[in-house]
Amino acid sequence: MQLYTIGEAAQLLRVSTDTARRWADAGRFPTLREGNKRMIEGVHLAAFCVALAQEAAEGDGESTTSARNALPGIVTAVTLGEVSAQVEMQAGPHRVVSLLTREAVEELGLAVGVRAVARVKSTSVHIDLD
Repeated sequence: MQLYTIGEAAQLLRVSTDTARRWADAGRFPTLREGNKRMIEGVHLAAFCVALAQEAAEGDGESTTSARNALPGIVTAVTLGEVSAQVEMQAGPHRVVSLLTREAVEELGLAVGVRAVARVKSTSVHIDLD
């Protein structure tokens, strides 16, 4: 059974340790004590991550899409070619680069400093252990 400290859980959830502690105190996910540390079982943390994502999806008011991986961020670079364009954005700790048509970039008004959401849908995703 994989166990995570509150700090590790907070890092995976992309929240502060204090927020993870408050969620645990509120009973949003169960914890257990191992010595002087509060630990979370991996299965409970995984279930909470799914529930948290569903809560966010229900409350965000976004349009319906089959692309489940939405990464909100800010455009950091736009390189226009005659026909194509490259758009770079920073979504939290992730750098996302997309190639699209110049026409799409212009229609969407993508420019450095504009808030945008990168939606990723892939038929092949590789997952490695951390």
